[in-house]
Amino acid sequence: MRVRLTAAPGRVLAQVNAEVDGRRVRVQLAARTAGEAAERLADGLRRRVRAVSASWRPRPWPSAEPAAEPGTGPAAARSGRIVRVKSPALVWCSPDAAVRTLDAMDYDIHLFTDPATETDAVVHRIGPTGYRLARTLPAGPPHRPATPLTLSPLPAPPLTDRQAAARLTTADLPYLFFADPATRRGRVLYRRLDGHLALLTGAP
Repeated sequence: MRVRLTAAPGRVLAQVNAEVDGRRVRVQLAARTAGEAAERLADGLRRRVRAVSASWRPRPWPSAEPAAEPGTGPAAARSGRIVRVKSPALVWCSPDAAVRTLDAMDYDIHLFTDPATETDAVVHRIGPTGYRLARTLPAGPPHRPATPLTLSPLPAPPLTDRQAAARLTTADLPYLFFADPATRRGRVLYRRLDGHLALLTGAP
C-alpha cells in the first residue's frame, strides 16, 4: 500500500494505491484538513476493497460516494495549463474489462485499446446507465456486454492539445477524449485535483 498526502493552501490532496489479491485499487480525493483526508481515504479504501473482493456489480449512477471537496485558495484555481503528460502502454481489453479497471482504480475515464476495432477507446462515467463507451473510430456496440453501456455514435474529435485544453476550459469539463489529428491516436485531457490539466496518451 502507498499513501500520498500533499499539502496545498486551504486543502490537502490525498491518494492511496493498494493491491488486493493481485488486483490494483486506488482512491484519491481532496479535503480541507489532513485528518479529514485520512478519514475519508480510509472509508474510500474500505469500499473499494469490498467492491473488488466481491462479484462485480455496476456502480450506482449518480455516484453514491462523497464528491471530492473543491477546496479554497490558489491551489483550487482552475487553469488551462497542461502540467503533466503520461504515456503508458495501453491495455488491449474488452469494454467490460475496461469498466472493471475504471471502478477499481477510482477513475472517471479510462483509456484502453479496443480489440474489436484495434483503435484507442475510453469508458467513462456518465448517465443514464453510468458507463459510456467512446472510440476514435465509430463502430457498432460490443457483443453481449455484461456492463450496462451506452455507446457514443460519434468518433473522438480531432484536436491539437491546445485546442483540447481550450475546449475543456471553456466548457468547464472534467475531462475530454479526443484524437491526435496527425496520428489519430486517442488522448484524454483531464482536470487534476490541484486545478491544473494532465494529458494521457498511449505509448508509441
